[in-house]
Amino acid sequence: MELLNEAERADALDGLPDWDHDDARDAITRSFTFDNFSQAFAFMTQVAMLAEKADHHPEWSNVWNRVDILLTTHEAGGLSPRDIDMAQAIDALVE
Repeated sequence: MELLNEAERADALDGLPDWDHDDARDAITRSFTFDNFSQAFAFMTQVAMLAEKADHHPEWSNVWNRVDILLTTHEAGGLSPRDIDMAQAIDALVE
């Protein structure tokens, strides 16, 4: 898996306005807030199913109604098309 170059990264991030680029890790991050823990956990379950299917797993944390997600492709050493695809799939869950 190849890393995105600067132009590809910029184009991808333009299409993901709710995601931020973490320069230090060459990753993208997003926080999601729900009404309660049950909704946050249900969302995490949906993301887990997507991740298993794609064999691409996020780094994440959950505190009560908030889920923070970081996507990067470890074996490539940074942001790759797999991360963009996963972010788009995750966004589709909350639209």
